[in-house]
Amino acid sequence: MQSTRFTAHALAAVLACAGAGSVWAQATGLTRTIINKADVSVPGREAVVVRIEIAPDGRAGRHTHPGDEISYVQEGQFELLIDGQPPHVYKAGESFVVPAGTVHDAHNAGNAPTRILGVYVVEKGKPLASPAAKP
Repeated sequence: MQSTRFTAHALAAVLACAGAGSVWAQATGLTRTIINKADVSVPGREAVVVRIEIAPDGRAGRHTHPGDEISYVQEGQFELLIDGQPPHVYKAGESFVVPAGTVHDAHNAGNAPTRILGVYVVEKGKPLASPAAKP
């Protein structure tokens, strides 16, 4: 019984660390690595600085954020697909903003990874991203 309890606690600790999330990956080819988190001047909000990589032919998957995303493309290029807007290709050296709650997706159609530095100003305690329903 003791070893079963220890194993359950160890598993819970591992899952908590994974969920606390220095890395969040979707099976679709997008990886987010949290670099830093800090409170901002707006009560109940925090800034989350994230390194994002989209693999060749990778997709983020339709999703939303509980706050604004402000990002800068460091390497490569990708297509940003925001519901209700035409697709837009962003290349290294360009930046973009996705407003809070906006359903969007990203696709790297190239043969090299795309690397992005993202800053999210989000509601504390909410997931950084949540899947969105298909249209």
